[in-house]
Amino acid sequence: MIKSEQEVEAFLRQFKPKFSLWGIIFLNRDKNIEALKLLGITPHAREEIIKEIEVNDYVETIDAIGSGDMWVFGKDYDGTELYIKISMGNTNNKTICISFHTAEFPMKYAFK
Repeated sequence: MIKSEQEVEAFLRQFKPKFSLWGIIFLNRDKNIEALKLLGITPHAREEIIKEIEVNDYVETIDAIGSGDMWVFGKDYDGTELYIKISMGNTNNKTICISFHTAEFPMKYAFK
């Protein structure tokens, strides 16, 4: 599902402060770990990339049960398109990064 620019802005206004306060949980899936190694992205750099996500990086939102919708964004990292899927996580708990790896297909940005 594609959200409006205002909905994406609202999500990021909630996500970023929560991320700064509570931190983030990264799922250590094989493709996430492999992407970090191949691209030379440190854990700190990965967090900085997520902090820099903007509305124009938005791709889509995936309905989910439990810890809320999953929001898909893309970022360019030294000419490589990254696929980043994040969630607000549970109340009073860390945010979640489900995916952080090289995009497997060209991404269609909703607002670019």
